[in-house]
Amino acid sequence: MAATFTFIRHGESTDNVKDVWAGWADATLTVHGMNQARALAESLAPINFHAILCSPLKRAEMTAQEVLKTQSRAPSLIKSPLLKERSFGIAEGKKTARKRDWSLTLTEQCERGVYPSLVGRQEKFPDGESMDDVLARADKAWEQLLWPYVQEATEKDSQVHVAVVSHGLFIKETLRALAKYDSELDLSVPDGQWLRNTGWARVVIRAKDSASWQVELTHFNSCVHLNTVKRQQGGIGRGAFDARQKDIRGFFGGKSRSTSKDESRG
Repeated sequence: MAATFTFIRHGESTDNVKDVWAGWADATLTVHGMNQARALAESLAPINFHAILCSPLKRAEMTAQEVLKTQSRAPSLIKSPLLKERSFGIAEGKKTARKRDWSLTLTEQCERGVYPSLVGRQEKFPDGESMDDVLARADKAWEQLLWPYVQEATEKDSQVHVAVVSHGLFIKETLRALAKYDSELDLSVPDGQWLRNTGWARVVIRAKDSASWQVELTHFNSCVHLNTVKRQQGGIGRGAFDARQKDIRGFFGGKSRSTSKDESRG
């Protein structure tokens, strides 16, 4: 048996291109981000996912919906707040400060409208989460959402593959949380290495015996699908994706309506 989890970071969001603190703020995908999500979905189409889980934030749900569209057998799509990005509290949507005044406390800087980079695993903005808080939530996600698929694969002696569409910081903490299941686990993911938008990581979990597990990180930041995705010029790619906008070719008598719909999924 084996339970495989493919953890996918969402496509580029409108907050990603603004250099602001973006955690629970519910930004949509950019036009470029949707193109990334569609390329991702096509690359994963040969995989028959048992289920697709995602954060309820728009950027993750929109990415998950694209993956769902290319599945030959429609799996369940499950949204859970446990899979949300780290909350940055009162800093959400605020510009990221490049420099930090170490003569002031973090709270004092926030009161002056300055939101600097956070240090260590315990520091957090008011009303936000620390990295240890996120790790605790990731551990809960394993227990409540993900580990039941491992148990199912074990009990049925079967292969189960689950896609999880979430966020960069949360996915890294989700991988870190796996250490409790395999004491010999070596994730080999440097702290400074991140998932690109729609980059994905893959974990395979196998039972050693009735009470122990082997956890293997087989991929991290896999994003070959992005090689063919080019940002549209003139700032169009950075704008918010709007499914209601018609393909401009339709105004020039080019493609039929049905053909345009097919291409929009491509």
